[in-house]
Amino acid sequence: MKTGIKIGITGLPGAGKTHALLKVIEMLEAEGCKVGGMVTEPIVEGGKRTGFAIVDWQNKEKGVFAHVDIESKFNVGKFGVDLSVLETVGVKALLKATEDSDVIVIDEVGRMEVESQPFIETVKYALDIDKPLILTLHKKSRNPLLQDIRRRDDIRILEVTPINRNLLPYKIMKLMKGELL
Repeated sequence: MKTGIKIGITGLPGAGKTHALLKVIEMLEAEGCKVGGMVTEPIVEGGKRTGFAIVDWQNKEKGVFAHVDIESKFNVGKFGVDLSVLETVGVKALLKATEDSDVIVIDEVGRMEVESQPFIETVKYALDIDKPLILTLHKKSRNPLLQDIRRRDDIRILEVTPINRNLLPYKIMKLMKGELL
């Protein structure tokens, strides 16, 4: 892997950001890379999205981070957000990944996640170390963290669409290996 390469995957909700990221993780692991960090998993009940879980990619620890049944002072759309889960599962996974993974993944830097100061600080830390990193970004948020990430010179931002969703992971792998500039 190219040392310190940073790739951001952005796109509209439902465009396939997490899908593309999971495919890249699968390809990285098939090549023997140790991938660590956090992935967001939708919770679907009765055919409807009712929330999101945060998963520590290395140890598969999981916690419900946002759900229609969570009462919280932080709400995004219909979801109540439990920032303590983001901090106990997600932030912990990211810190561990900065220490012992070959590639760090952060899914997602979005409207819910940026309500947590420990999460923001950990993302900034992960971006500043010299390890390959792939993150997914909310497309339209004007949050200062997302603005800063988009302005950085060391991050290549790629947009996933329903049309390029299946090819994008292969392009990302070439970028990770330094084959595309």
